[in-house]
Amino acid sequence: MVQGEYAIPALRWRSLIECSKPLVIWTRFLQTVSPGAGVVMESPFSLLLSFCSLLAVLPLTSVQAQSDESLLLVSSFAPLPDGGISCLKLNSSEGTLELLHKCGDIPQPFFFDVLPDQNLLCSIYAETFGGPPTEEIASWRLNPQDQKLQLINRSPTQGAASCFVELTRDGKSVLVANYSTGSVISFALQDGKLSAPVSFFQHQGSSVNNQRQQEPHAHCFVISPCGKYAIAADLGTDNLHCYRLDAVTGRLEPAEMSLVPLPPGSGPRHLSFHPGGKSLSVINELANTITSFAWDAGSGTLKSLQTISTLPDDFAGVTHTADLKFTPDGRFLYGTNRGHDSIAMYGVQPNGMLKRIGIVDSHGAGPQNLAVSSDGRMLICANMPGKSVAAFRIDQSSGQLTFTAAVELAAPSCIRFLD
Repeated sequence: MVQGEYAIPALRWRSLIECSKPLVIWTRFLQTVSPGAGVVMESPFSLLLSFCSLLAVLPLTSVQAQSDESLLLVSSFAPLPDGGISCLKLNSSEGTLELLHKCGDIPQPFFFDVLPDQNLLCSIYAETFGGPPTEEIASWRLNPQDQKLQLINRSPTQGAASCFVELTRDGKSVLVANYSTGSVISFALQDGKLSAPVSFFQHQGSSVNNQRQQEPHAHCFVISPCGKYAIAADLGTDNLHCYRLDAVTGRLEPAEMSLVPLPPGSGPRHLSFHPGGKSLSVINELANTITSFAWDAGSGTLKSLQTISTLPDDFAGVTHTADLKFTPDGRFLYGTNRGHDSIAMYGVQPNGMLKRIGIVDSHGAGPQNLAVSSDGRMLICANMPGKSVAAFRIDQSSGQLTFTAAVELAAPSCIRFLD
């Protein structure tokens, strides 16, 4: 297959070959019925190449349109009947979003994760969010044809306000963070079925903000790119908690560098590993900053690099950050401000340091969650209190965002692409 600048996507090659099959059959027929007729015939392979060459320079129509479209799932953090997960369609060429259908009714699924290649989805399931009783994690079979969800089983998270779910890429384990009770928990999965809890850790401590940091509040639990570690951001203690992870069994144990402190009052909420695997960034809800770390995957250690604001220098209102995402090529990072209702944009330097390149309106109140398309061309933002999902085009040179479309949806809280 041709690689590099002149590569033709695999989908396009398959289409060209399929379109060429009738020509090959016709050529073979002519050679059969008119032997010795004095007509010079090209070989079928030569004609196939000629035909493919002709098609290759023609504008792509249906094939291109299909490749420009992708499906994404968005959760609605609401009680039934509004609560659930819905399927949307994004056209990256046109920048349009379309709400297709609801995949399943789920009470208050604040967060979820999905493995499209295994037709597996795990979500928070909360009849009453924040307890009592404690929330549950639910495992679902995802129908690849219509994206409908079929419940496999549920298991208690042993915590309140369960707010984050992360699956291992092999689908054998899942991790959960519990915000109100400040704990993390892991489960094994067998053919999508949740086991009894495998590991449970209760965080301890507090920090300087008397309103928000009197006790631990685990807010995310993210698996490292190598799959051997998992890191939880605890908003209540201003710490990152680092664990070794056995991805097959789901067993956790504190890593050698088990606690990594952030500046007092930061309130770390979400973190994201750089696609290159050598750094990570943490968005701090209370301080409205992003702190970047160098990451050593061999030793599972972190070294602080930088803390940078998500807000304009002259902003004095009340606002709190929520989520951050890198582009797949690792050149740009985006973070949300709820209150200022904006998305901060950063260029990523080779050493992992960030340089802010602008701030744009989120086109909805309370930007809660972000997702970037696999081709890096589009960013999607869930504006939870604004009841909208907004799409932005990513400039491939500058990283600047341009708003393209939005659709209404009840309390959108989490986004995942199905590719």
